[in-house]
Amino acid sequence: MFNPSPEDVRRFFCGVYAKSRQGQPLEALETIAAGWIDQHPEYHADLADADAAVTRVYDGKDGRENPFLHLSMHLSISEQCSIDQPRGIRQAVELLAARRDSLLEAHHEAMECLGRMMWEAQRAGRPPDGEAYIACVQRRATQD
Repeated sequence: MFNPSPEDVRRFFCGVYAKSRQGQPLEALETIAAGWIDQHPEYHADLADADAAVTRVYDGKDGRENPFLHLSMHLSISEQCSIDQPRGIRQAVELLAARRDSLLEAHHEAMECLGRMMWEAQRAGRPPDGEAYIACVQRRATQD
């Protein structure tokens, strides 16, 4: 998926959830997604009904985050680490995971850095600053 619509993303994750629960074979990206889905049982009800997921509005007003955005960020960080792009992200996330003794927690902290980078880039109308993103993850990995 290079430029998926929100509906495509939601149907992808719902499909992965269904295939995983049914014990069907998964493609490589689906296997990674299934791992993150397993780490988030609080999203399973959202993933169980693709048609409802497509129409649901996740605006934060009910105090819930968007599970599809959250899982997409896990996939993005996983892919970034697998190819070390931006350069240095793999080491920064690995260091943070070791420090927190949890890859899940490391991803959640990296998400905060990734979200900030994207927000600042959009606000300023400039490309994302990969160096600032890595610096943020590194700071989290080296500070208490």
